[in-house]
Amino acid sequence: MADTMIKLTNVHKSFGDLRVLSGVSLSVEKGQVVSIVGPSGSGKSTVLRCVNGLEKIDRGIVEIEGVIVAAIGEEGVTPDSREKIRSVLSKTGMVFQSFNLFPHMTALQNVTEAPVIVKKMSKAGARELGMEKLRRVGLEDKAGSYPSRLSGGQKQRVAIARALAMDPDVMLFDEPTSALDPELVGEVLDVIKSLARERMTMIIVSHEMGFTREVSDRVIFVDNERIVADSPPDAFFGNPEHPRVAAFLDKMLN
Repeated sequence: MADTMIKLTNVHKSFGDLRVLSGVSLSVEKGQVVSIVGPSGSGKSTVLRCVNGLEKIDRGIVEIEGVIVAAIGEEGVTPDSREKIRSVLSKTGMVFQSFNLFPHMTALQNVTEAPVIVKKMSKAGARELGMEKLRRVGLEDKAGSYPSRLSGGQKQRVAIARALAMDPDVMLFDEPTSALDPELVGEVLDVIKSLARERMTMIIVSHEMGFTREVSDRVIFVDNERIVADSPPDAFFGNPEHPRVAAFLDKMLN
């Protein structure tokens, strides 16, 4: 039986009077690559932020690797201990569209900071790990460079290396290429494709339709606060059942 890595049950989320998610339920199995697409403002990024606790849900249940990290308004269900939640969240990597690198630290220091502080790794061990992860994303030669000296694509690859340095079980990508110049998009997508080949469990919010089709096991379409479609990429792109999906793809692909 497949291991469920991420499970959302009946998740609701509003920002003030603006309702963003209404009863979203979703599960992601170990080794799956699930892409979330949809129009701007449809709640795609909010789904990711509810998974890793960056946004507090208003109602529903969020589970990561069987640990209940949030449970509100569901009778008889309560979150697990803070220790368990902290442990499972530390194995959930997140890559944002805006890089979020520390500008006063080199690429290597950005990658090694969390293993030293969170995992109490020795500086020598963290340096070895950091170089390995920078090598993994093709940036070993930029270890001593500060973010101001890196291109957008290089910064995003450092951000991916930083997430990988925590040895995550799950990776969440929130529009990882949307802040990049078009010619730099490919180098970031190539790194994510290589993770997919290694069967890293991933949820990717993206507007890159060709990439989504190539890399995903499932494509989820979010619109009007809800999941409208959840299907394999061939069916999603080749034979969309929902008219809203068909209209979206027509606009994105033509």
